Amino acid sequence: MAATPKEYSLDTLVESEIFCLHGGLSPSIETLDNIRNFDRVQEVPHEGPMCDLLWSDPDDRCGWGISPRGAGYTFGQDISEQFNHSNKLKLIARAHQLVMDGFNWAHEQKVVTIFSAPNYCYRCGNMASILEVDDSKGHTFIQFDPAPRRGEPDVTRRTPDYFL
Repeated sequence: MAATPKEYSLDTLVESEIFCLHGGLSPSIETLDNIRNFDRVQEVPHEGPMCDLLWSDPDDRCGWGISPRGAGYTFGQDISEQFNHSNKLKLIARAHQLVMDGFNWAHEQKVVTIFSAPNYCYRCGNMASILEVDDSKGHTFIQFDPAPRRGEPDVTRRTPDYFL
């Protein structure tokens, strides 16, 4: 009997209002249905919408920008507002960017970065957090303090430039 391929998730939708993903938005994607139609059984390409969902970041500038990471894009508040409106979303929750307090709001609290690795690489001194959504769709952040590696001195809360 042939094995049935698993469906691989790039994102999830919480209560039809919170779009959760690793990176950010893509200029090739206007609706959630565009994402549902992806062929997920493949290596992540170096460019294109799948790559963008994993590596794009919100930005203070309007529109789309070239990402300094070399993959994905930067996207402004105008882009996230349009995406949220078109898809009837209240929030984009993403993960892949180091933020010192464990979470960071952007785009008038329509995009949030949640970073869950405290003291990233045992040297950044950052807090971590998780987003908790309750039954009435309210949300709170649970934060975790950075912890040093056993036997090593405490770290300072200084973000290395190469993580920004």
